[in-house]
Amino acid sequence: MENALDELPDDIAALKAALLAERGARRKAEATASASQALIAHLKLLIAKLRHEQYGQSAERGRKLLDQLELQLEELEADTTESAVAAEEKADTSTVQGFARRRPVRAPLPAHLPRERVVIPAPCACLSCGGKLAKLGEDITETLEVVPRQWKVIQTVREKFSCRACEKITQPPAPFHPIARARAGASLLAMILYAKFGEHQPLNRQSETYAREGVELDVSTLADWVGACTASLAPLIELIRRHVLAAERLHGDDTTVPVLAKDKTVIGRVWAYVRDDRPFAGPDPPAALFFYSRNRNGEHPNRHLAGYAGILQADAYAGFGDLYDARRRPSPITEAACWSHGRRKFFALADLGKSPLAVEAVRRIDAIFAIEREINGIAVEQRLAIRAERIKPLVGELEEWMRTERARLSRHADISKAMDYMLKRWPAFTRVLDDGRICLSNNAVERALRGIALGRRAWLFAGSDRGGERAAAMYTLIGTAKLNGVDPQAWLADVLRRIADHPVSRLPELLPWNWKLRQIPAAAD
Repeated sequence: MENALDELPDDIAALKAALLAERGARRKAEATASASQALIAHLKLLIAKLRHEQYGQSAERGRKLLDQLELQLEELEADTTESAVAAEEKADTSTVQGFARRRPVRAPLPAHLPRERVVIPAPCACLSCGGKLAKLGEDITETLEVVPRQWKVIQTVREKFSCRACEKITQPPAPFHPIARARAGASLLAMILYAKFGEHQPLNRQSETYAREGVELDVSTLADWVGACTASLAPLIELIRRHVLAAERLHGDDTTVPVLAKDKTVIGRVWAYVRDDRPFAGPDPPAALFFYSRNRNGEHPNRHLAGYAGILQADAYAGFGDLYDARRRPSPITEAACWSHGRRKFFALADLGKSPLAVEAVRRIDAIFAIEREINGIAVEQRLAIRAERIKPLVGELEEWMRTERARLSRHADISKAMDYMLKRWPAFTRVLDDGRICLSNNAVERALRGIALGRRAWLFAGSDRGGERAAAMYTLIGTAKLNGVDPQAWLADVLRRIADHPVSRLPELLPWNWKLRQIPAAAD
């Protein structure tokens, strides 16, 4: 200590300079330590997130929890019934403690199903005295049963006739087939198409199933039929494309799809654009449009939406950037950000229990969503009025709170990145307050893509780029049918049955929303 004091200068000015230098060095060291601590906390949180993704529950854990509870209930019900049956079987040989099980109230079996009466023969005379019996009534017990799928061959017969006077031969014209030179009916083709693209059953598995039922259909034959049907249905896909791109507002997103390549698989993309005007009481029917691409380059959405100039609700994917450029022709697309994407980043941190700020952000955003759910399906003017009165103040408070808290946080903190995601795109997030057509989230297109994400494990990969394009075409048809509340398989069967000889000028009659209207009177009869 004495040596250190001896080294200090005696001059007051020199002492002040040394003190200032020491303070500067100390502040620099403290700043470095603070940044290091923030980085350490960031790395720890990142490791926790990775472990959580690998071993823990997913962020959207509600569905998994529900599945677990339903499985537990199923096992308990099965255990109870098994025990009850075993007790009844042993009742004659052993003493079993009685118990009363409350069985659930049984709903009546569907009224639209056909009924088959099986009458148990009654005795012709009284078993006690042999007297004549008079019917008092009857008790009916209904049992639900299923008839296995039946295959049949339809023979279309065209009789030939010869004129006795002029010997000219007369014969009815040959009927149109769903696809040329194929011995497959429309219902069979629709079943194959929907199983492959709607239920994600690859053709090889379908072929094995049919073989077990006694019908040999080779995979190459099924593939030929799928390709021919896609070509036949192409005019309807084009009509849906025009309908979707005529919308004032679109939802856009994409998902991965593995594609078989030489000695490996590559990651392709399926893009979806959904038109759904129902949230703002629009009169036009909803529809979904899908595209396939080999990669995720921005050129693809630019090509898909080349002539579009409305509103696009999407995530912050950089490839959409050129669509919003003010120099774009015919005009720039208006960007509307997705609040669900913004909330998801906070929810992931809140779910880990590592950030009280993330919990608060989720609480504030959820309050906005709660009001938005109340105004779903009402007219544009009413939506705007309610948003101005109830949602706009909450959005203003959220922005002020985020900017205040963000100023106190390190740039390395994950909560800072979650806030920056929204604050840097704040005009796109708040555009919902100025236009009643815009939705708060992009969930409409995410629902359309969910089936593809679920099906990836079943079909593993698309066989080629052409196969990806064919899949996108069929997703367009099936997705649009589902959005309109139409059974895709029944619709495809009817369309395939009629499209070959249907006038081109009346093709819109076959679109799902028009087909549904045509079916309603028939069902009422």
